[in-house]
Amino acid sequence: MRIRALTVATGLAMFITLAQAASGLASKLSTSTADHSKFTALQQDFKSGPEVTRACLTCHTEAAKQVHATQHWKWEYRNPGTRQVLGKRHIINNFCTSAQSNLASCASCHIGYGMKDGNFDFTSEENVDCLVCHDNTGKYKKPGGLAGNVVTRDTEFPPGSGKIIKGLDLKQIAQRVGNTRRETCGACHFYGGGGDGVKHGDLDSSLEAPGKVLDVHMDRKGNNFTCATCHKTEAHQVPGSRYAPTAMDKEGTRPRGKTGHAGLTTCQSCHGQAPHEKDAKLNDHTDKIACQTCHIPSFARGGVPTKLSWDWSTAGKRGKDGKPLVVKNDDGYDTYMGIKGDFVWGEDVKPEYIWFNGTVKYTLPGDRIEKTSEPVQVNRFEGSPADGKSMIWPVKVFRGKQAYDPVNKTLVVTHLAGNDDTAYWTNLDWEKAVSAGMAAVNAPFSGKVDFIRTESTWPITHMVAPKGSALSCVDCHATGGRLENISGIYIPGRARDHAGWLDGVGWAIAALALAGVLLHGLGRIVAFMRRK
Repeated sequence: MRIRALTVATGLAMFITLAQAASGLASKLSTSTADHSKFTALQQDFKSGPEVTRACLTCHTEAAKQVHATQHWKWEYRNPGTRQVLGKRHIINNFCTSAQSNLASCASCHIGYGMKDGNFDFTSEENVDCLVCHDNTGKYKKPGGLAGNVVTRDTEFPPGSGKIIKGLDLKQIAQRVGNTRRETCGACHFYGGGGDGVKHGDLDSSLEAPGKVLDVHMDRKGNNFTCATCHKTEAHQVPGSRYAPTAMDKEGTRPRGKTGHAGLTTCQSCHGQAPHEKDAKLNDHTDKIACQTCHIPSFARGGVPTKLSWDWSTAGKRGKDGKPLVVKNDDGYDTYMGIKGDFVWGEDVKPEYIWFNGTVKYTLPGDRIEKTSEPVQVNRFEGSPADGKSMIWPVKVFRGKQAYDPVNKTLVVTHLAGNDDTAYWTNLDWEKAVSAGMAAVNAPFSGKVDFIRTESTWPITHMVAPKGSALSCVDCHATGGRLENISGIYIPGRARDHAGWLDGVGWAIAALALAGVLLHGLGRIVAFMRRK
């Protein structure tokens, strides 16, 4: 019996060992059907990014042509509804204000190489940057100031600064490309506006490896969505646009893999129009309230703060050392920079709420603005409770104070970054920097600079909380609730919907009913006593 028991135990141990080995082998197997390290075209030491792209195109022959048709490449979008020509090459914002005269710096987030000015060749296939989206090593970096180019050997930049940019091993990176990841998308989208979490509020580096509490979809131990899970790409076209968002989706669920659906980024594309199975009453809200309104109770809650305001009018101060002054808060975040002005940061921020129908109109260069119309809406989200197209959405409203031309009455393009004497971050001279910026876009400038208050609006769509952390009824159906300032809709329990005279009528009816019951009961008692 002992021998048989030992034999069984030994067999079981061997089975477990083999199972563990098989499991380990499976976990090491790549999900890709190609090992790029074995490709002949990638067995070379690349000296530049375009050299890598030429190698990629030997197999992926149509990739660059597809990329050329995207907003990520063109930095341009013509809105079919408003007919405005938008995109980074055309708009002004209230963060770093404009990419147009700062392309050498801003192009570190362009999916191409060499965009240093308006003469960039948008037809060039070899200038497409494949690695910026498909790097899987985490080592690929595009330094600011180099027009989107990369360096392959240690380089001092800016020249004479003593700062060294480490060269990249493009051969190693090219041999380990793969699908996009949260980190590759986030390298630009998490850091928009000049730093981690600055711009969006619901996008920052905490989403690289989030837990369930931060985002139920991207939870690294759960659903582990990448950006492309929702922003399902076809021919390099990435759905989901801040220039023309989908505010209301009346369709039901759409299966992944079926082509022709541009709205796969909406909640309804997966969850349908009646997502609440256990509490069907909640489905009565889905025709007027965006899912995000209840399911994203706050943003910037992953430990990374977001900027809430930026006042350029206070920029220009220098410290005792003659360098631009920098003031930090207790957490190490800049609250003042001599080259940028004053900032206000926030964490775990409650959104503001608006009616939104998907139409966004921008204040573009050349549009006349008035000081009496402050704050100027850099991008105005349109919507109404009566248009049949709007829903109540959560948004981040970013408040700024930025340079404008008080004579021509337009927002201005400011040349900020560069080693030349016209860059504001070099000279702290507004007139000189604005003059250079406006000249770069061939726009008139009076020579005068003033400052005007502005607002920009950003939809909140990420950092979806677990259902137990979603808003409850009393968050809105109460005096001073989340939707206190939303007009055109009746919300029981809200102070502005409280009608004193109606309450009086209700109480009067209740009192009469009670009196009637009492009189009826008294009459029955009297009648009974008489019969007795």
